[in-house]
Amino acid sequence: MSLFGQHFSTLSIFLLALGAFFLAGVYSALKQGIKALAVLAFIAAALAIAGGVLRL
Repeated sequence: MSLFGQHFSTLSIFLLALGAFFLAGVYSALKQGIKALAVLAFIAAALAIAGGVLRL
């Protein structure tokens, strides 16, 4: 898939979507007051988004 002249592979789209899922988990964990889970989800989100961007 090409968008703005940039080719997106299936794996990069999956990793970016996984990062968004983990960011939603950060919001949910903070809303429930579970800070340790929010930190772990944030780390996982950062790794997934970085992997998705680097696969572009």
